[in-house]
Amino acid sequence: MIRSAPRLSLLCLAALSGLAASAQAKEIRCEIESDYDMTVNERSVIFTRESGVPKAIVMRQGRLFVDDRWVQINNDDRQRLIDFERGARTAMPLAHEIGRDAADIAFTALGEVAASISNHPDRTRKSLDKARKAIDQGIARSISANRFNSQDLDKGIERAVGEVMPSVIGDIVGGALTAALTGDAERLERMDGLDKEVEARVAPRAKALEVRAEKLCSQMREMERIDNALAYRLPGGQALNLLEEKPDQRHTTGD
Repeated sequence: MIRSAPRLSLLCLAALSGLAASAQAKEIRCEIESDYDMTVNERSVIFTRESGVPKAIVMRQGRLFVDDRWVQINNDDRQRLIDFERGARTAMPLAHEIGRDAADIAFTALGEVAASISNHPDRTRKSLDKARKAIDQGIARSISANRFNSQDLDKGIERAVGEVMPSVIGDIVGGALTAALTGDAERLERMDGLDKEVEARVAPRAKALEVRAEKLCSQMREMERIDNALAYRLPGGQALNLLEEKPDQRHTTGD
C-alpha cells in the first residue's frame, strides 16, 4: 500500500468521486504518488519509508539530509528545496479544508439516504455523526499549516469509517429490503426521488470543492516538477524521485 502526502490528501476526495453520479460533480484525477510517508512540522519536511534506500530524507530551509548525513547541494537545488518546502506548507491547509468538506458532503448524502430508507434513521444518523466527528478530529490532528502526518491521517480515517460503516450500510440495505418486501408505498416513493434530493443538497458544495481540489492538484504537480528538477543524485546516481504522477489508466488500452 502506498501511503503518501499527495496520495492521502487526494484520497479525501474519494467521497466526492463517490457522489459524482448523483451530484454531477466533475471527477478529479490527480494520481501523484510516493513510496514515502511525509511529515511536515515547524522546522522540516520529512520523507520516510520502511524499506528501500534511502529510508529517510529531510528538507530544512534549503538543506538536504539523506539517511544519516547532511549532503552537499548546489545553489539551484537549495532554492528548489526552499520552494518545495513552501509548496508543502501551502498545500496542507488546503488539504485540510478539502478533507473536511469532502467528508461532510459524503455524510450529508448518507444522512439523506438513511432518513429515507433506513429502518432506524435516528440510530444511523447518530452513527454517521460520530464517524464525522472522529474524522474531523483526525484531520485536525494530522493536517495543519505546520504539520502533516500521513500515517496518523490514514489510520484515523480507517478507524472512524470501519467502526460505523458496516452498521450504517446494514441499516440502509435492511430498510430497502423491508420496503420492497412489505410494499411500503411511502418509503418506496421516497426512494424514487432520493437521487434528485441528494443532488440538490450536495451539488453546489461539490462544485465548490472541485475548485479547491484542482488547486491542490496544481500544487502537487508543481512539487513534483521541483522534485524532478533537482540536480542532486544519490551515491548510485539515482534521482530522489520523491513524487511521481501516474498516467490515467482509464485512457490506456492493452494489445
